This record gives sequence, C-alpha cells and structure tokens, in this order.
Amino acid sequence: MGITRIHSGGEFEQKIGYCRAVVAGGWVHVAGCVGQGDNVTDQCRSALGVIGNALSEAGCSFADVVRVTYMLPDRAEFEPCWPILRDAFADNPPVTTMIECGLIDSKYRIEIEVTALLPGAG
Repeated sequence: MGITRIHSGGEFEQKIGYCRAVVAGGWVHVAGCVGQGDNVTDQCRSALGVIGNALSEAGCSFADVVRVTYMLPDRAEFEPCWPILRDAFADNPPVTTMIECGLIDSKYRIEIEVTALLPGAG
C-alpha cells in the first residue's frame, strides 16, 4: 500500500508545509481543521465540512472515524458544539479527547483532528 496525500488548498498548508489528510496502511489521518465563522458553533460546522470533504476524497465518511481530538482555547465553548458533533457522528461515535490550548490564531475557537479506518481495511 502506498501513501496518498490529500490537499484542500487551505492557506496554512502552503505556509507550514503539510496536507489536509494522509491515507496510509488503511488509515486516514486528517490534520487539525479550523473553521470559518464568527463563533465556535459556526467554526465547528465549517471545520466538520472540511473534514467531511477530506474523508470523502479518501473514500470514507464520518461513520469510519475512530478517533477525534477537539482543541479549544476556552473549554467553556465546547458544550455548545455537542449537538453539532453528535449529529456528525450519529450512531458511530469515535473515541474522543478535548484539549484546552492556544490555537494558531486567536480568531479560531475550535480545531478538530480525526483518524478514520478505510472501509474494508479492518
């Protein structure tokens, strides 16, 4: 099995030197995604959209996600995202970690990173 790199064209991919996702050994590793919007819930939805596109390009979906990490500069902003996250993962909840930390720019309120298993790889 080779390695496939998926690029989304995000501004930081070129600046920092990374890609949105890497498919290797049956796994899909999606880099941390921040979203656009004026508040944490808008940014959460937007980040999930970017992640969903990367997963689709890799050949899987949110149903195949096995691990997700949420990073927020203010842990109090996590709870408003719960209904959005519950809807995204529906009946296939992954293991989850939430970390309170600084993000690359203070305008960002949430960053989401996922790992998925390609269908048929397990």
